[in-house]
Amino acid sequence: MTVATPPAGPLLSVRALSKRFPPRRALFGETAPEVVAVDDVSLEIGPGETLGLVGESGSGKTTLGRCILRLLEPSAGAVTFAEQDLLALDAEPLRALRREMQLVFQDPFASLDPRMTVGAIVREGITIHRLAEGAAADARVARLLDEVGLPKEVAARYPHEFSGGQRQRIGIARALAVEPRFIVCDEPVSSLDVSVQAQVINLLRDLQRTRGLAYLFIAHDLSVVEHIAHRVAVMYRGRIVESAPTRDLFAAPQEPYTQQLLAAVPRMRA
Repeated sequence: MTVATPPAGPLLSVRALSKRFPPRRALFGETAPEVVAVDDVSLEIGPGETLGLVGESGSGKTTLGRCILRLLEPSAGAVTFAEQDLLALDAEPLRALRREMQLVFQDPFASLDPRMTVGAIVREGITIHRLAEGAAADARVARLLDEVGLPKEVAARYPHEFSGGQRQRIGIARALAVEPRFIVCDEPVSSLDVSVQAQVINLLRDLQRTRGLAYLFIAHDLSVVEHIAHRVAVMYRGRIVESAPTRDLFAAPQEPYTQQLLAAVPRMRA
C-alpha cells in the first residue's frame, strides 16, 4: 500500500537532539552509569506527513517523542515547530503552543482517568484552552466523538465500560479537541487486537486527510508502519541509523539492523 506524498517543507525540525539521564544510586550502594537515551538525533516532518519511528523496545523512541513535546527536557539540541524555537519558550507561550502539538498514548487503559466521564475527558482540553464553554463545548465534544466513530451518548459513560479499541478512539478524540497540527502517536495500536489495529490505523489516516495532521508514529511493528508512514526512521540505541521513504526502505533496507527488523516481520506463506 502506498501513502500519498504530503506537501514539502518541514512543520517540525529536530536538530542534534540528545537526552541523557544522570547517574543514580543503584542497589547495594553502587552507582548506575549515565544513560544516553537519545543521541544526536535529527529529523523533519512536513505538514500532513507521517514519519514512522521504529526500533526495538529500549531504543529511545518514546523518550525522543516526549523530548520533542518538551514533556521531557532535552539535554542538548534544537526543536523548531512552525518556525518557533520550542526549547526557548517560557511556560506561558509553551502552554499556548501545546494546542498544536498533542500525544496519543500507548496504553488506552492507563491513559484515561477512570474517575472522569468520557465527555469530561474530551472536554478537558477545550476548557483549559478556553475554546468553548457550556452548550457549545458539549456540541464540540459530540462532534469529536462522532469523528472518531463513537456515538455522542458515550459522553456520559466511564472508560472502564469500553474495549481497548474504543478507549483508544476516546484518547484520539481528546488529542483532537484542541485542534492540533501535529500528534505524537506513541505505539497507539500495540496493545490492540490485529483487527482493531487496522480500524485505528484507518481512522488515523482518515483524520490526516480531513484535518491535514502531521504524525510522528512510534512503533516496533514495521508491518503497521508500512500502512501509514510516508517515511520511516529506524532507531537503535538512541540514534537514527537509517531513514528513507517507506517504499524504498521496505524494498531495499541498507543497514543490517533494519534488515533484521524486516526479517522479523511475519509474512503469510502461499
